[in-house]
This record gives sequence, structure tokens and C-alpha cells, in this order.
Amino acid sequence: MPRRDCFMALLETKGLSINFGGLWAVNNVDFQIEPEQIVGLIGPNGSGKTTFLNIVSGIYRATRGEAYLAGENITRLRPFQVYQKGISRTYQSSRLCWDLSVADNLLVGIYTSQDYTLADTFFRPKKVNGQIYDCLDKGLELLRYFNPSLVDRRYDLAKNIPHIDRRRIEITRALLSEPKVLLLDEPTAGLNDEETMTMMDEIRKIKEKMKGIAVIIIEHDMKVMEEVPERIVVFNAGEKIAEGDYQQIISDQNVIDAYIGGEEE
Repeated sequence: MPRRDCFMALLETKGLSINFGGLWAVNNVDFQIEPEQIVGLIGPNGSGKTTFLNIVSGIYRATRGEAYLAGENITRLRPFQVYQKGISRTYQSSRLCWDLSVADNLLVGIYTSQDYTLADTFFRPKKVNGQIYDCLDKGLELLRYFNPSLVDRRYDLAKNIPHIDRRRIEITRALLSEPKVLLLDEPTAGLNDEETMTMMDEIRKIKEKMKGIAVIIIEHDMKVMEEVPERIVVFNAGEKIAEGDYQQIISDQNVIDAYIGGEEE
């Protein structure tokens, strides 16, 4: 049953924790994000940022605590169920299929949201093809929003596409399901300074294109953290140690000791 609070965050965790062999990789994390917010996660290597996203997206099962999406408990759902409920994500390392075209890689992102069956592919091909083409048109429209020239390369293999455009394809694919919450794990990894600035602008554009969406972004580039999120949450040793805007975070002594003044990932 959905929770009926007077205030309801789009995504909320309460005491979210996971234990691996006696080690609390994420420990008692309370988190909230509202529609049309961008929240950044930072922290040193092994601090629990990606593990937190893995719990929220259903890849890992929480040892204790709960996660809610629009008031509905999603803590025990499997990844494809979490995706269907409205959480989509990208990963630090590319998850594109290198020997598939740009268009085919986009279509990979919508297979769980279609209502046709295996039987339909044999006996109702017009229905299946219609849904596929509709989704492809939608994907190309999103891709054009980020980089119009990529639409002209939709039949090129992903392995022949520049790195920044691969990131765009992955983000577009994640947006095709019209998620309520988008999780971005180091979207600027491997980009040069100019490309990073471009990607920062495009992440901000997501809120304009997808009304009501919330975005959680893991990044190590503090310039990105300064410019993109409205709020930053800092992890260390599996725990949330600070939360606030950029100026509050960089002046917090706990953060300086744990992250900014220490060795970065």
C-alpha cells in the first residue's frame, strides 16, 4: 500500500542498509528527492554511493530499511519491476551493445515496457512493428534533443560512435521508459573538460524535456557537483555524513576530512 504522508517525496529511503559478510556497505541511510530535483552523491572510494543506487534499483536486496517510489514500497522488487515502476539508470562503464546500431541500442531500453507477446511477433506482426517504430521515433526525438547529428548516425554501430555520444545514447535509452527517477552513475567519466561542460548542460536539460523527473547523479568532478545538482549528499564508509548545497558541503569539516581533503577515486 502506498504511504499517505502529508508530504511525499518522489523517492525516499528510510534506514536503508546492506551488509556484505559483516561489513555495512550502506548503513542507515535516509534520503529524499522531489520531482524536478537533481541531487548529487559524492564520497571516497568504497563509500557506498553506487551500492546505494544498486539497492534502490533492485540489483541488491537491502538487509534492512525501506525504499519508496511515489509512496509505494519498492524495497523487495526485482530490477525489472523497479524499472517498470519508474526508476531507470545508467552505469559508470558503458552498457551499450557494441555490434548493434544506435537505433537497436535504443530499442533495448523499451523491451519490458511493451505489451506484445511472443505469439504477437508471429501472428500480429503489424502490432509489434507499430510499437517498435513508435518507440524508435520517440528515441530519435530524444536523441535529437541532445545531439541532432546522432540521428543521422542511427544505423552506425555503437563501437564506431565517439565516447560522449555513447553516453548520450545510454541516457536517451534510460529516458525512453519515461521514468520518474533517473540514476546517473558518473556520466562524465572519460570525457575531456569541454565534453564535461557539454554533458553538464545536457543533464540540466533533462528536467526541461521530461517534466516532473528527478535525477540522482554520482560524480567525482567537483565542478560538476558545483554546477549541476541543487543538493549534494556525501557518503563515507557506507553512511550519509553530510547534506546541503555546494557551499555548505565544501565548508563542512567532516566532508573535507572524508573526501575533498583525501584521496579521490
